Amino acid sequence: MRFVFVHGTGVRRERFDELFALVEAGLLREFPGAEVEPCYWGEEFGAELSAGGASVPGMRPEPEPGTEADSGNAEWLLLLADPLCELRVLAELSELGAPAGSEEDTDPGFGLVLGHRAPGEGVREALEALPRDPAPQDELAVLLRETGLAGGYRHALRTVEDSEEFHTACPAAADEATAAELGHHTARALVAVMLAEAQDTALCTGEERDRLVGLLSTRLHSEVRGVLMRTAGVLSRLAQRVATQSFLDRKRGEVTSEKASEIGDILRYQSRGEHLRAHLEQVIGGSPEPPVVIGHSLGGIALVDTLALASRRQPPLPVRLLVTAGSQAPFLHELGALAGLEPGDQLPSGFPDWLNIYDRRDVLSYLAEPVFRGDARVTDHEVCSDMPFPVSHSAYWKLAPVFQRIAEALR
Repeated sequence: MRFVFVHGTGVRRERFDELFALVEAGLLREFPGAEVEPCYWGEEFGAELSAGGASVPGMRPEPEPGTEADSGNAEWLLLLADPLCELRVLAELSELGAPAGSEEDTDPGFGLVLGHRAPGEGVREALEALPRDPAPQDELAVLLRETGLAGGYRHALRTVEDSEEFHTACPAAADEATAAELGHHTARALVAVMLAEAQDTALCTGEERDRLVGLLSTRLHSEVRGVLMRTAGVLSRLAQRVATQSFLDRKRGEVTSEKASEIGDILRYQSRGEHLRAHLEQVIGGSPEPPVVIGHSLGGIALVDTLALASRRQPPLPVRLLVTAGSQAPFLHELGALAGLEPGDQLPSGFPDWLNIYDRRDVLSYLAEPVFRGDARVTDHEVCSDMPFPVSHSAYWKLAPVFQRIAEALR
């Protein structure tokens, strides 16, 4: 029996040799004496940065800016990842720095005299008093509409009001300066929640973001201009270490260089896939017997396209079984983005039996049976690597059930 293994996106020679060794060993356990042919296409038909990444900002080293704007951008990157982080740090710092009192007349958590109202409670009341639906001509409402954040405003109010971080920070603000800091960070948290919720649907500049924070800070009775806040000091230093623009530029260059083959192979196949398909057709057609063709990820897409196109000719390519693992071919067909099938088409009559293997933990694997409903040639089979993505996307070749299911299909 003869097998042909076609690799997926981003794979180059060293990685292919590792994957092929696993595939070959797994197949030989089930089919002793079988021939397993490697089909490595990454170098000839894959993508590379022909100009060395000259198009990528940050690929070439630049001086560290170290500007205030760079620092602010870094802080907002942290806030978008964790909108309540400043409130959490404020509460912890206030607790650590609170004055000590006797057990009888103090709250041991915050050092406040029992019966006295913490200034931070005023921020809580101000937040609760904010209108859920500002009047249409209200400056806040206008700015929310202009930035595309209006739809997330009420959600942001609920998120911050109901959070443990806010409830802990309010009584921790035991003096007016800390209460002002609390109001400012609460305003930033509200804006961060809205931005995180909106993601790329927001239409907001840094100037507009800061205006929103200023408006909300004022309505929370927080005037902190010119005041150096403890929380900002802690988080700003952290943010500048891990999220400055110069750092992100460097990482963008590194990531673009490392991931160019992964993304580029897909884009190149979508625009010039006929070269890879012609190569696959030559490999399959040159086999001394109808092979079992196994495609991983983009390799599965290319095989589906190749076989679908060839099936319209007579005679079709001689293939005993098509196996795809971690394949996006069914999803692309739903989108109308397969070269071998018109949108909505069923598989042509000359198409071989198709075993599609997927893992729910692999977000790049898709179901084929529901897309080609009623086609007895198409079978989905689920496996589980028990690993998160992206490790799950390459773990198929270490799973014995993958090869056992191939053997079952061939019986």
